[in-house]
Amino acid sequence: MAAGASYRTAEASFLILTVTLILAASIDAKQKACDKGWECKGSIYCCNETITDFFEVYQFENLFAKRNSPVAHAVGFWDYHSFITASTVFQPLGFGTTGGKHMGMMEVAAFLGHVGSKTSCGYGVATGGPLAWGLCYNHEMSPSQSYCNPDYLYPCTPGADYYGRGAIPVFWNYNYGIIGDGLKIDLLSHPEYLEQNATTAFQAAMWRWMNPIKKKQPSAHDVFVGNWKPTKNDTDAKRLPGFGATMNVLYGDQTCGQGFADSMNNIISHYQYYLDLMGVGRQNSGDNLDCAEQVPFNPSYKSAST
Repeated sequence: MAAGASYRTAEASFLILTVTLILAASIDAKQKACDKGWECKGSIYCCNETITDFFEVYQFENLFAKRNSPVAHAVGFWDYHSFITASTVFQPLGFGTTGGKHMGMMEVAAFLGHVGSKTSCGYGVATGGPLAWGLCYNHEMSPSQSYCNPDYLYPCTPGADYYGRGAIPVFWNYNYGIIGDGLKIDLLSHPEYLEQNATTAFQAAMWRWMNPIKKKQPSAHDVFVGNWKPTKNDTDAKRLPGFGATMNVLYGDQTCGQGFADSMNNIISHYQYYLDLMGVGRQNSGDNLDCAEQVPFNPSYKSAST
């Protein structure tokens, strides 16, 4: 009996070891990194479809049909190749490569919805309607100030102005400094890079999309693709995963918690318009589309006099 029991114990141990090894191999296989040429390398996300698999030149041209019209302010600046080149830094991190083709298409439309709304000059009776004029600008046309604020970590460079530039416009010296650190580009000394190079301008916007403002907060990417799980405080503040929360992350109370304000509706309209043009359809905009009643993650300071 003792020998039989010993044998059964050894047999059970062998089975447990075998199952453990199979599970470990399975997990390892799931975590295996892939290479998709120059576009996406060395990441599990690269095992999914990459952006060029579902978003091609003609779609970029459809989304930004009026960007090179004679009356546009950044004629010849923005192009598809610059967008894809910029994305190669972030696709291995999950930008457009998280959750399969459908989610990838939705995320590209969401990101570009912000870009299009923030760079549009299609107002009034603009030909093609206001949603066709994204990427009309690459910098703020009539800055009211230099946007220099005393900052210990990111002091203003003499002679530099930190007005809005880029695909999701960057303002203020500290934001140029933080994003420049993230991209390993000296944007604090050379903020003009964002209006001189379209790839750099797209990269700055993608960095902002992929990174939170503060530690222990989500990025716009995380709240959109479902990586973020809201706490009870978040749900009490009506902050829930979806496109609405991307606006909260990026703009806070400039856009959110203000009811159905024009600034918010404009961004949503661009997102849904791009979903239609990409063949996804606005009916697939996702849950929690707006941030009308969301409490901002980072409320801005307002003095009693404002």
